[in-house]
Amino acid sequence: MLLKNKNILLCITGSIAAYKALELTRLYVKAGANVKVLMTEASQRFVTKLSFEAISQNKVLDESSESWEKNQDYNHIDIGKWADILVIAPCSANTINKLANGIADNLLTQTVLAYKGTKVIAPAANTNMIENKITVKSIKKLKKSGFEVINSQVKELACKDVGNGALAEPETIFYKTARELLKEKYWEKRSAILSGGGTVEKIDDVRFISNYSSGKMASSLALALYIKGANVSLVSTRGHENLIEEINTISVQSTFAMYEDLNILTKKAKKEEKKPYLFMVAAVSDYVPEENFSGKIKKEMKGQTWNLKLKQNIDILNSLDKEGLISIGFKAEMDEVVANDNATKMLQKKNLDAVCLNILKDKNSFGTNDNAIELIFNDESFSFEGQKDEISFEIIEKLAQKFAYE
Repeated sequence: MLLKNKNILLCITGSIAAYKALELTRLYVKAGANVKVLMTEASQRFVTKLSFEAISQNKVLDESSESWEKNQDYNHIDIGKWADILVIAPCSANTINKLANGIADNLLTQTVLAYKGTKVIAPAANTNMIENKITVKSIKKLKKSGFEVINSQVKELACKDVGNGALAEPETIFYKTARELLKEKYWEKRSAILSGGGTVEKIDDVRFISNYSSGKMASSLALALYIKGANVSLVSTRGHENLIEEINTISVQSTFAMYEDLNILTKKAKKEEKKPYLFMVAAVSDYVPEENFSGKIKKEMKGQTWNLKLKQNIDILNSLDKEGLISIGFKAEMDEVVANDNATKMLQKKNLDAVCLNILKDKNSFGTNDNAIELIFNDESFSFEGQKDEISFEIIEKLAQKFAYE
């Protein structure tokens, strides 16, 4: 229930992409939000009011249903007072250019002009229309006026052309809305850099050494940090494939490639005003093949047994310069007896600010959607248990409390 009791006004303009707003409405409602939909006459040529009323469980506001009766908010002034956020998705080129010039000649543009809160637009139009100099100038003007703009994407359009102009995915618009509603001052303009997944160490061109880490915990943390307002970068081997584009995702395989990207990101982040975070969530291989073989090693060459020689891998947390970072390590253990001692040793030995201890067993093992984490500081610890996306919010909330003045 990420958006429980939040009031969202979803405005829909005349675009073939209007059907995608049905899925967006469903996502809002599923997350606990109260959703009211405002439709232009043009948008109703693509999708009926009844569809949105069935999903939102609220009457659609349009030219025919606008009312000024007492104790009703179904007009372009009062509905804005009800809404916590206004989202236009899809937003046509026509509406973009009208809004940029303050034109209010229909119910939707009147409502937007009267609304004082956060406004999010997700453009959708033919490539020639969206990239027309007039539209480009209008989008820039809207950004300067405080509108949050979600970029359109390059896809095959309804006209069969391939180009920029397709509406962003409903999930992208959903999470952008959540970010605008839930962002916190502590995380805004603060970099959060994460590693995720199990590293993949090459043996030959077809074989490798890895582990069962799915990358789900890192991706859940990345999304939670994004929603809270952080500038998020995730360096990961797997589990990040479906994250939204606004999270800077870098796909890697080997430990060394992961280290190189993390090194570049942390050095850049240290120059920023707010102290950045480093979350080392990845399961990094302790050993790597001593020799890299090209091509495919034939079993005829090795015989009945093959003694693969390994060497100790680099330690990313020890190798990175953590000065100027708030560094959070992750420790996966299977032996409950020594788990806490090992996590505490990691905290001190690697000079970390905190360690997240995960004891792998039952439903909390690699690849599951649940987890149990003990967040260990030098002077105290806290336990969280539940779905990975839920406890991600709990972890970063506790970190913000602990390092409130950093």
